[in-house]
Amino acid sequence: MIQAEHLTKRYRSRLVVDDVSFVCRPGRVTGFLGPNGAGKSTTMRMLCALTTPNSGRSLVLQHPFRELRNPGRHVGVLLDASAQHGGRTGREILALSACLMSLPAARVQRVVDVVGLTAREADARTRTYSLGMRQRLGLAHALLGEPQVLILDEPVNGLDPAGIRWMRGLLRSFADAGGTVLLSSHLLHEVEAIADDLIIIGGGRILAQGSAAELTSTSGGLEELFFDLTAQHGRGQHGRGQYGREQFGREQFGREEVAS
Repeated sequence: MIQAEHLTKRYRSRLVVDDVSFVCRPGRVTGFLGPNGAGKSTTMRMLCALTTPNSGRSLVLQHPFRELRNPGRHVGVLLDASAQHGGRTGREILALSACLMSLPAARVQRVVDVVGLTAREADARTRTYSLGMRQRLGLAHALLGEPQVLILDEPVNGLDPAGIRWMRGLLRSFADAGGTVLLSSHLLHEVEAIADDLIIIGGGRILAQGSAAELTSTSGGLEELFFDLTAQHGRGQHGRGQYGREQFGREQFGREEVAS
């Protein structure tokens, strides 16, 4: 279980996360959604004790993250797939973490197989990895300690459609076995396909939360719900739909379109 209780974070005069509270329960996948800059990543960093809140607290498995003994055995975290030592191989990175977590060496090959990295890929330097390979390695690292909780920020970035489908099945299986999954993503249709519960954030505040079935039952689907809520929030804050479809599309897809 994950519990966020009145989390608030400021950077000087800028309020990034404003009194955020939610619960993610075992056996369920919770989708954490919001426009760019909404406070998702900062919230997830606070859950993992990488960022200190100005007020509020968070608990993972009923303990502050900092108090977990050998945290990788309890919580698998993937916040930035690019944060890997480019001079080491994927296998070396996993082996080092397995040693630090007092895991048997055989566990490394097990997670390499689970995430679908070939022997050649696992033995290559990570600086040669594609984004999709980095995501698979990051997920292997998150799964290494056989955790009860997964906290994943944009884990499907860089995956092809087959990879996204594979990721969906893996996370569904993890939750069905009793695990807790908190998943952020910009791919609304993918979240809709897997999430049991939803948290939608905008401007650092929770705009809606609850079961996916209940929240989308009267809105015409997750996409309509998402854009309606974020557009309403933008109008309330700035007099116009700051987080409407056009702006969201530019932020999320503009760079890729220019590069193509």
